Amino acid sequence: MDTDLAAPAAEARPSSVPTPAAERRRQRLRIPQLPLARSSPSFAEHPAFLEITRGRVLTQLAGLRDPYYRRHEGRAGPRTSVDGRTLLNFTSYDYLGLNGHPEVLAAHQEAAERFGTTVSGSRLTSGEREIHAALEAALAEVYGAEAGLLFVSGHATPASVFQAILNPGDLILHDALMHNCAVVGAAAARCHRRAFRHNDLDQLERLLARSRHEYGQVLIVTEGLFSMDGDGVPLDALLRIKERYGAWLMVDEAHALGTLGATGRGSHEHAGVDPARVDIWFGTLSKALVSCGGYVCGARPLIEILRARAPGLVYSVGMPAPTAAASLAALRVMRREPERVARLQALSRRFHKGLRAIGADTGTAWGVAILPTIIGSDLGTLQTAEALEALGVLAFPVVQPGVPEGAARLRFFISAAHEEKDLDRALVAIAEVLPRQ
Repeated sequence: MDTDLAAPAAEARPSSVPTPAAERRRQRLRIPQLPLARSSPSFAEHPAFLEITRGRVLTQLAGLRDPYYRRHEGRAGPRTSVDGRTLLNFTSYDYLGLNGHPEVLAAHQEAAERFGTTVSGSRLTSGEREIHAALEAALAEVYGAEAGLLFVSGHATPASVFQAILNPGDLILHDALMHNCAVVGAAAARCHRRAFRHNDLDQLERLLARSRHEYGQVLIVTEGLFSMDGDGVPLDALLRIKERYGAWLMVDEAHALGTLGATGRGSHEHAGVDPARVDIWFGTLSKALVSCGGYVCGARPLIEILRARAPGLVYSVGMPAPTAAASLAALRVMRREPERVARLQALSRRFHKGLRAIGADTGTAWGVAILPTIIGSDLGTLQTAEALEALGVLAFPVVQPGVPEGAARLRFFISAAHEEKDLDRALVAIAEVLPRQ
């Protein structure tokens, strides 16, 4: 058939107009008349896209480069290459300098050769690999726990825990500065949720005293070492409160493992408390353990509940064996070489002292691994980051909504692989570009 002659017939009835037979069927079945289909709105008109675009325009008008999604040209370590320049790198979570360690690389390669690069399905349906059990047992030993469990996504881990163990009559009480993964997970959980001011245990206790009786289970959630402020939880005092009111306690160890305590075992070692008093230990493998994914450690019944009901485990592909093998190797190096932890802590103290000496505002930071330099304004922080990079030092600017208005900052992540001369050079550069109040 000649397509030109067929075209008018095809155009005679737009697809959005029902045929007479379809209209008679609609009336017979009493199907309500729906409005004619409209074209989908453009994402270019989406409020989120417009907000992002405005931010980029303002950055360009200020003569600044967009600091996000910069392309690094090699391994994340104490130095990195960006746009062909080698920079001192303070944007990496490689706290113990194990990214690229020969044992870690060898373990990853051996696991890939034996198990491949994927387990091809959820562990519930596609089965276990022995490397999963080995890493779970090693992590549980760090926390003196009965069992551990791996999740392929660190960010999705808290939400999976909340959804598996909490009910509509329960309550989550979380620190106001909790990481996004816990805040989003708590908001999505089918239970009540309230935040208490950062490390304000008096407010937390008032909330419990006033309303503990109104809820079934109460889960308190906090961090061992907070990623934005570099301070940690007063764990011993918090444990006394949770025990007084019969609550559960979940501690996020993402940044505490490998950095706190004499051997890097985390916030319980730092505080000198029995880790068994904490009900749920949660963390990620992407920092000191130089891989990817999340973990939970605790009592065996908790782990059995999660194995059966945690959506991020049951309905998600399992962690690739090479990923688990890399973290297990890193954990073994950490346990065998506590001098890495000691070096990280010594370098952190040196840098913290240096920042304060040049007048930098480090807020409430403890001076371990994470050293913020609070500048205040978003624009001033972006300008300082770019000026610092021009001097060969890379530190990431954190502005709204990552922090509240007026609290924009640079964050410096210290690694055991840094050298003292690296820190001293960075301090000279910071002193040169730091805005003066």
